[in-house]
Amino acid sequence: MTDAGPAATSAQRIGFFGPLGTFTQQALLGIDTAQDAEHIPYRTVPDVLDAVESGEVDSGFVPIENSIEGMVNFTQDALAFDHDLLITAEVVIDIEHCLLVKPGCSLDDVAEILSIPVATAQCHRYLRERLPDADVVAANSTADAARRVSESDRDDVAALAPRIAAEVYGLEVAESDIADHAGNQTRFVMVARAGVPAPTGHDRTALVVYQRADEPGSLIAILQEFAARRINLSNLFSRPTKNGGLGHYCFIMYADGHVDDELLADTMRSLHAKQGGVKFLGSYPAAGESAETAREHAGGRWREADDWLADIRASIAT
Repeated sequence: MTDAGPAATSAQRIGFFGPLGTFTQQALLGIDTAQDAEHIPYRTVPDVLDAVESGEVDSGFVPIENSIEGMVNFTQDALAFDHDLLITAEVVIDIEHCLLVKPGCSLDDVAEILSIPVATAQCHRYLRERLPDADVVAANSTADAARRVSESDRDDVAALAPRIAAEVYGLEVAESDIADHAGNQTRFVMVARAGVPAPTGHDRTALVVYQRADEPGSLIAILQEFAARRINLSNLFSRPTKNGGLGHYCFIMYADGHVDDELLADTMRSLHAKQGGVKFLGSYPAAGESAETAREHAGGRWREADDWLADIRASIAT
């Protein structure tokens, strides 16, 4: 089980990207601190975020990154541009794609496969070799595919979906773990209207940085703020700003560290002063095992330098 943030209470309501039987629900059910909360499925990621912002739910749980497909741009863009919410936790799970059929049905008889394009793309080689004549039909979600198979009058349809969907919709797993590439993982985040979790020593901070001007060296100027303080960026990518036409981009970055860390706070302060704008998306416990980083050593040197400068300034005549 994964510990994701402050303990949930029986009164908490967590909205998640549904319907029932998705990888999102599977990840949410694996969080110890969310076990006592009420889990409410929503049809789309924007619906989840709208519900959090309106106060309909206390927090939301949505996918944000896949190890094969990259960032989930509609989630990232919604957090960056459309909502003022904070990421409070993250969870990473292994993604196991399964072919689900009605009880007693054979995979050899399958003529149609339902799923979402991302899932079928990740299993393209398997589907081409194992079921070359089957038609692939798009569904709203992997769980929606499983539901449609369970409600169909046909016995020659299958769903490409999570194992949990078989339990929810009364299907059988005809074939498991069929993705073309091993190590497929998805990162999910918990978001809330307010509240920054206390630092754990193994944290991540998400920022949106807008350039003051689109000119040679502008990205270097941003990156130097992190490099000078020995802060690692675990992810950095550009996105259109949505309001400036072609050629207007901002940078979304995930940095190792917490806003309570002196070095990261100083970096954010400098970016805010020098760049066109900075949006704080949250500081939260990072998924995975904690490890000592170069940032900790840099923090000690930074404090020594600060003490050195303070001693010099103390000698200024008053």
